[in-house]
Amino acid sequence: MDDDTGTHPHSEGPEGDDGAARLTRWERGTEIPLGIASLAFLTSYALRVLAPGLPDTLLDVCLAVTFAAWALFAVDYAVRWHLSGQRLRFVRTHVLDTVVLLLPLLRPLRVVKVYEAVQRRHGQPRLALHARVIVYSGMSTLLLGFTGALAVFQQERDAPGTTMRTFGDAVWWTCATLTTVGYGDVVPVTPLGRLIAVGVMMIGLALLAAVTGTFASWLLQVFAREDDERPPGN
Repeated sequence: MDDDTGTHPHSEGPEGDDGAARLTRWERGTEIPLGIASLAFLTSYALRVLAPGLPDTLLDVCLAVTFAAWALFAVDYAVRWHLSGQRLRFVRTHVLDTVVLLLPLLRPLRVVKVYEAVQRRHGQPRLALHARVIVYSGMSTLLLGFTGALAVFQQERDAPGTTMRTFGDAVWWTCATLTTVGYGDVVPVTPLGRLIAVGVMMIGLALLAAVTGTFASWLLQVFAREDDERPPGN
């Protein structure tokens, strides 16, 4: 994912300004294509997990689409790293981009950026900051919940002693985990499934904190505005 600051450190040297401009043009030009690649990745991965009975040819196509999407993200990362002129500092300042590249299941988060890119291209007004945080957090939760359910179901469905026999069980487990409820009626039993569970828990806590903090900040602003507009003596 791209940084949300909207600014990029300039490259060192006489071509720094030109490199920053090319980086901005590259990111804007690849937002929608990479979003489409994310959807293709998610669709092909879902088909391989949920429809293993498909003909081998179709399963091979899905696998090829999965690797092609991964290759596109690797190319995008390499191009942005080159245009930034930051070398190793690029990795330190773009931790989320690096994690998304290394962990394929986070790649559908690119879809969240498509909404804003389409709005910007059509000149439509953007949502207020608080609304954007809540909308993006909600979209991220749905995407990560679905991919998390796919990943854990792929690991758990045939494991000895599994309690996750259907995809519905995996979705139920993901919802309980993301909301930090954790009923414990459906739990992963494989090492990789538990590792995925740790990631889902961390993401659930982060998204819940983001939405809660944003909503609280919005309420404080509303109440402060009402106090400012209230006539003196009331």
